[in-house]
Amino acid sequence: MGALILGLIAPVLGILLSPLAIMALVAELLSRRFRANGIAYLIGWALALTVITGVSVAVFTAIDFSPRTDAPTWAAIVRLVIAVGLILAAVWVFRRGGRDLEKMSTAETPREVADAAPQLPGWLQKVSEFTPARSLALGFGIFAINPVDASCAIIAGLDIAGAPVSLGAGAVVAVGFVALGIAPIAVPVCFVLARGDAAAPLLNRLRSWIGGHTNVLNAALVLVIGVLQLQKAVSALIN
Repeated sequence: MGALILGLIAPVLGILLSPLAIMALVAELLSRRFRANGIAYLIGWALALTVITGVSVAVFTAIDFSPRTDAPTWAAIVRLVIAVGLILAAVWVFRRGGRDLEKMSTAETPREVADAAPQLPGWLQKVSEFTPARSLALGFGIFAINPVDASCAIIAGLDIAGAPVSLGAGAVVAVGFVALGIAPIAVPVCFVLARGDAAAPLLNRLRSWIGGHTNVLNAALVLVIGVLQLQKAVSALIN
């Protein structure tokens, strides 16, 4: 159990430090319907995280690791593909992510936020004023379409399914992983629900800080996660 929890620290951090998600959330919390939109965005994010993690655990469990003591070759290949994707994503975030974050840090409307996130579907980029339904879709889409967030959830599913723990223990770890992944979105939403319009100055400062500082840190974190997965994949393939 302890080894499993330690192994999930990197993917948890990858989800916790997601500047794109926080930028979009701040824009939602500064919109006219900030309470309804913030809650809807949180629901969308939580739903995407839960679905991807749960499906990953179910699929990898169904494929079956047991009763072997070593990880199967296909699992190493999955890790290898994810690792290469994350390393490439780290390069992309470092070279281009800063420009998108800078745009999002100065965005005044949900439309400007969507324009600064080119990986989102076109119908989301055309929205000038989000409704709660669109905010829910944005929360879901930012997690599900962002290769870093989605990959971290898949990695967690792979680790939980392959860990030598009981079904109950694996379920507890999975629930804890999802809860931690929801926290960076839930905390600001709860803060705004409690403070209302008085939270706007702090949200603007948060957006400016993220836009100016998170790019290199996020790229470094993604690179570390990718390298760790690459090491696990290579070790499994050569042993």
